[in-house]
Amino acid sequence: MVRTAIHPPGLAAAGFAATAIGYGPARMGFGLFVPEFRESFGLSSATVGYVSSLGFLGFFLGLLAAQAMLPRRGPSGPVLLGLGAAAAGMAAVAAAPNVPVLALGVFLATSSAGFTWTPFNDAVHRRVPEPARPGALSKVSTGTGVGIASAGLAALVVTLGGGSWRLAWAAFAVAAVVSFALNHAALRGVERDPGHGPAEWRALLDRAAIPLFVIAFAYGATSAIYLSFAADRLTAAGGVPGLPVAATPAILFVCYGLVGLAGLATNRVRDAIGLPPLVRLLMLAGATSAALVALAPGGWAALTLSAGLQGLHVMMTSAVLAFWSDRLFPTLPALSFTAALLATAAGSVLGPAVAGTALDALGPRATFLGTAALPAGVALVLRARHTRERPAGTAGPPSAASR
Repeated sequence: MVRTAIHPPGLAAAGFAATAIGYGPARMGFGLFVPEFRESFGLSSATVGYVSSLGFLGFFLGLLAAQAMLPRRGPSGPVLLGLGAAAAGMAAVAAAPNVPVLALGVFLATSSAGFTWTPFNDAVHRRVPEPARPGALSKVSTGTGVGIASAGLAALVVTLGGGSWRLAWAAFAVAAVVSFALNHAALRGVERDPGHGPAEWRALLDRAAIPLFVIAFAYGATSAIYLSFAADRLTAAGGVPGLPVAATPAILFVCYGLVGLAGLATNRVRDAIGLPPLVRLLMLAGATSAALVALAPGGWAALTLSAGLQGLHVMMTSAVLAFWSDRLFPTLPALSFTAALLATAAGSVLGPAVAGTALDALGPRATFLGTAALPAGVALVLRARHTRERPAGTAGPPSAASR
């Protein structure tokens, strides 16, 4: 089939914009403003956890819906639906009069992350020539770090200017509308995915993939707990010297996003040290980040180190999941990556709900130390055989080869 030419930078720019919204303010904006939400709505830690988990449930459902929509609507369908959900959800948060509307807005906004990731992998594969694909995908993935840092900067401007958190969320909604318009133009006419049947999903039930899904689950739980509660913990501890306490979450997420841009070098690091050491180091980075929130919640050094390590943990682990799943299932790259993301989303749904209850019962120190124990435990039991990769171009498990 001859592919209709589309200018790769236009597609990459659209993907950058969609990822910046979906994985920036839409996915982590709730955690960025938890201190303000507590004050405005009288939220307990358990309620914060449930609202955050509801949002990540939207992420989980968005992943499934995107896979169902791709064969019928092509990449434009799920991406535009996701950005529409982001705009509606963030507008609902901006105007929320009570907790139910707030929770609905968070659910809609966070679902956008599930709708937008894998469709862009598919769109780039179909419309961008092979030599230009790595660069296009890098630009798309860069949107995550830039989106998080930009959301943090927006929150900082609002805080230092004495504005309301509602103003920041209204600005996020406007940015989502702009991204929607850009993606509507860039994704027009991209071919539909042929879809995947039950046999292809069953092909992923391979013993070699168990470590991938376990690590994805632990990564999802750890990162979601951090996104939901770290800023609140550091704010309650007094913030950092020289800035208003209310600016603490913004500084945390700016550092998180900017340092996370190092995730673009993940493949080079993997080539230099190998996959098993890289995964172990990333799990330890996530554990150390959570432990710092538990044990040293005050001061610039602890905040920037914790945020930076979490940024590396999140951005680089997501890249690891992408190329690891691709190497395990070379005939099902998009589907296997979606399965890894579903495992991540499952951890993200359970993590905040459990952590919120633990915070009310046990306090922040014990809760964050418990959070740190999850990736630390994974790092301790991880062995080289657990992260084996099939050489590129070889067949997957028998069930995958017999599609």
